[in-house]
Amino acid sequence: MKKISELVKERPWVGWALYVVTILVVFGLGVLGSSIIERRQESNQIIQNVKPISDWEPNNEKWGENYPREYETYLSTLDTSFASKHGGSKNIDMLEKYPDLVVLWAGYAFSRDYNQGRGHYYAIRDIRKTLRTDVPQPATCWACKSTDVPRVINQKGAGEFYKSQWKDLGSEIVNPIGCQDCHDPKTMNLRITRPALIEAFERQGKDIKNSTHQEMRSLVCAQCHVEYYFKGKTEKYLTFPWDKGFTVEDMEKYYDEVGHVDFVHALSKTPIVKAQHPDYELFKMGIHNERGVSCAECHMPYKSDGGVKFTDHKIQSPLNNISNSCQVCHRESEDNLRKNVYDRQDKVLELSDLATKSLVKVHIEAKTAWDNGATEEQMKPILKLIRNAQWRWDFVAASHGGSFHAPLECARILGNAVQKSEEARMLLTSVLISLGVKVPVQIPDITTKEKAQIYIGLDMEELKRKKAEFLTNEVPVWDRTAEERGSKVNYDMKNK
Repeated sequence: MKKISELVKERPWVGWALYVVTILVVFGLGVLGSSIIERRQESNQIIQNVKPISDWEPNNEKWGENYPREYETYLSTLDTSFASKHGGSKNIDMLEKYPDLVVLWAGYAFSRDYNQGRGHYYAIRDIRKTLRTDVPQPATCWACKSTDVPRVINQKGAGEFYKSQWKDLGSEIVNPIGCQDCHDPKTMNLRITRPALIEAFERQGKDIKNSTHQEMRSLVCAQCHVEYYFKGKTEKYLTFPWDKGFTVEDMEKYYDEVGHVDFVHALSKTPIVKAQHPDYELFKMGIHNERGVSCAECHMPYKSDGGVKFTDHKIQSPLNNISNSCQVCHRESEDNLRKNVYDRQDKVLELSDLATKSLVKVHIEAKTAWDNGATEEQMKPILKLIRNAQWRWDFVAASHGGSFHAPLECARILGNAVQKSEEARMLLTSVLISLGVKVPVQIPDITTKEKAQIYIGLDMEELKRKKAEFLTNEVPVWDRTAEERGSKVNYDMKNK
């Protein structure tokens, strides 16, 4: 074999080729080395405050100056186009889709207006516009809607904050859910900013400060995505009913012992406990929690930008991001994974529909019994069963994703709801017959939201007129006051 030097003498172009190849290799290695150094620098600069952030800074844009990747993905929660088979972020009128809900919540503000929850960015806009805030509400209703809440609680104290009126704090609470709700501005460590969660742990003899980072990736969500109630007639103190445990029966026992009633049903006169959104409680009963998976891993999966790995703050249904949320662990196709979710949800919702239909009938039948002279003694055991049944149904229905998080537990709960509702109907049949009422009771036409609202006695036109007046006259004053104080109001959301 000839030496390279001899080969170059015979064929000079070989030398030039070797020269060019050498230059390209050196250049490539230089680019690679530069890229490695740049990516290492990027990864070392993840926490680098360009501008200092105050302890209770509510403005998400100011956090975005230091953490543009996270802020950019957070802003994408403005997109409400995704709708899965049973959820997503699309704005859906749930009363229009399920008119029976109007009857189940007769006597409660949810019978006026109930839409599917959207992205966190819309929290302030949606609570202002809902017809549920027309009735006198305590400031506790703001507790999970804004980054301003921890600041105001820090200023006023939790007790004073809760006992204030919702409308009185309208100019203080203007920034939607965001960075400050979950992060320490100095270290970006996860932190708990809502006292109710800390207090719930303390009553169980636990110190939330001992939680691991992985546990915190669910607990920051549990500040709001939980079952709760407003304790005290005037105090309205935000309280999680976990003292006896996390199951539907544990919390029912707690509520029964303290005598809590959210509303008295307008038709059946049942003292109802309205479930809020026991997402964390049901999540704890599911297989993902058993395997040590956190909320953030599915709803806020990691993503990469250059050499930086960060958490995607577009908090959303994993079904809109299956490759990053699900396929990190599950190696099936997207179609199969989506089918797995829908199979579980379909079965739970089938049971929920059975419970819903039974409860609608029992409320109307109970009203018929009262109208025909039933006594409190006759109705007492029936009302207890209705309360038990509706609490169980609502525990599942009010949860976000419970039908997937814990389908077995949801099915068990709904099965009990159907049983108790049908037991109440059996007792009612005896009462109705004794009163000379013909059975079965005729169920009115409640096949649309409008028909159901008329049946339970709502004047929707008047409610809408008052809300429009409020949005025109009061909300602009809130915004001007907030701006004078130095808070930025998100005008881009007003008409969305």
